[in-house]
Amino acid sequence: MANTMVISKSRPLVLKFTDVRSYIIAAVFILLDVLVPRLFHAFHLAGATYLPMHIFVLMAGLLFGWRAGLIVGLLTPISSYAVSQMPAASILPQVTVELAAYGLVAGLLRERLNLKPIWSLLGAMVAGRIALFVTVAAIYLVAGGVYSPLGAEATPWSAVWSTIRQGLPGMMIQMALLPAAVWLTEKWAKK
Repeated sequence: MANTMVISKSRPLVLKFTDVRSYIIAAVFILLDVLVPRLFHAFHLAGATYLPMHIFVLMAGLLFGWRAGLIVGLLTPISSYAVSQMPAASILPQVTVELAAYGLVAGLLRERLNLKPIWSLLGAMVAGRIALFVTVAAIYLVAGGVYSPLGAEATPWSAVWSTIRQGLPGMMIQMALLPAAVWLTEKWAKK
């Protein structure tokens, strides 16, 4: 029987699709990613500003590899929508692609390139925004328009740029807290 968990110096767990723990951890992270945004909304904190749904997607990729990051990224927005109708149906496809890219790229950069958490996080943030732009542009081309708070005259570029600007506080929080959280979790897991 092949070992489905790889332990290395830079990360305690690289989970494979054949490892049951992958799905348990993914389920826990998805649950947290559904509950934490609801908590933010309960205190009238805008999800689009503080990006609480991104936190555990990025953590899954940084801690457990691209497979866990991809699963959490794909299933988080769909699960959240099923429970709370957030994110709105009009942006669900683009949020799903964006979050899947975050988890996938964060995990690939950590697992394959052995980058430090901060660099993997920054790479994932850039890749996720590029994936968002590509998805919004594709929707714009197919549907002849894009949903944006900017209105019907929004272009894919202006819609994505508006999203990025609004999410700057959340990105700063992620850069300040996630590398430390990864370090602490890895330190704890090695014990």
